[in-house]
Amino acid sequence: MNIVTELFVVTFKIIWSFVLAGAKWFIPLREKSVEGQVCVITGAGSGLGRLFAQEFARRRATLVLWDINRESNEETAEIVRQIYREMKPSAGEFKRSSDSVQELPLFQPKVYTYVCDVSKRESVYSTAEKVRKDVGNIDLLINNAGVVSGRHLLECPDELIERTMMVNCHAHFWTAKAFLPKMLELNHGHIVTVASSLGLFTTAGVEDYCASKFGAIGFHESLSHELKAADKDGIKMTLVCPFLVDTGMFSGCKIRKEMAPLFPPLKPEYCVKQAMRAILTDQPMICTPRVMYMVTFMKTVLPFDAIVCMYRFIGADKCMYPFLAQRKESTNNNESKTGI
Repeated sequence: MNIVTELFVVTFKIIWSFVLAGAKWFIPLREKSVEGQVCVITGAGSGLGRLFAQEFARRRATLVLWDINRESNEETAEIVRQIYREMKPSAGEFKRSSDSVQELPLFQPKVYTYVCDVSKRESVYSTAEKVRKDVGNIDLLINNAGVVSGRHLLECPDELIERTMMVNCHAHFWTAKAFLPKMLELNHGHIVTVASSLGLFTTAGVEDYCASKFGAIGFHESLSHELKAADKDGIKMTLVCPFLVDTGMFSGCKIRKEMAPLFPPLKPEYCVKQAMRAILTDQPMICTPRVMYMVTFMKTVLPFDAIVCMYRFIGADKCMYPFLAQRKESTNNNESKTGI
């Protein structure tokens, strides 16, 4: 095929992709079933991770929960077990036992918990090996674990900067290297990267967090292209980029009061439900709320000085400063109580 003909074909495919994307706004897509599939969730002990676990449990997936905090992870596991207990059997789920009287369930979803520090590759690799022995191959990988230092750059210890990068970015490399080989062999799986709108555009005072989320998004997009180049269309990728979520992670963050109603912190439940819809319909990317798409687009086309003016107008340039001040005060109080 000569280059002119190929150019016409590519142009048609690009236009057609816009048509399909637009159609999805009006035609709801059918969600795929994850019943019986094995789902690994990092950072499952609290926040979005716990909510993801609940949503996948309601869809009868087998849950593999990772968290560095054993107690909170077990709390999530108990919530999941309660969901399992309350669920009614799905149609065709039962089979007759040998006496033709008692009915036995064909499938009973389970939950497994593991203590894992995802910032350490040795911990990730050893935990992944335990999962393979205990559970088998996994179908879904939800890279959700995340931390924030809450310090200005020049006040932040190097150790906290390194930990932010390790948990929020490097851990995605380790989990992918642990589970992707089998997905490639089977040409089946789904990898979800829970990033942030601060991985698409930035604000002052959270340089380490923004850098880590930019890195996670870069990793995700590059891996997506690698899978496409290898014709591994059976492995799906979904990038989740929510605005600030009201989990307490960025408590105190504020923008200009007149603009606050337009950019309220997201309810965690809403954020996860939107993300679940994207995952179950194999959507490549989801930003919540939708206005984040426009903000990201404006960042790519406007001059930097124009972006600064826009940030200052809506109060986004220093929106993290109240949060940073709260974290600093909290840290100082804890240090004084412990005598450090």
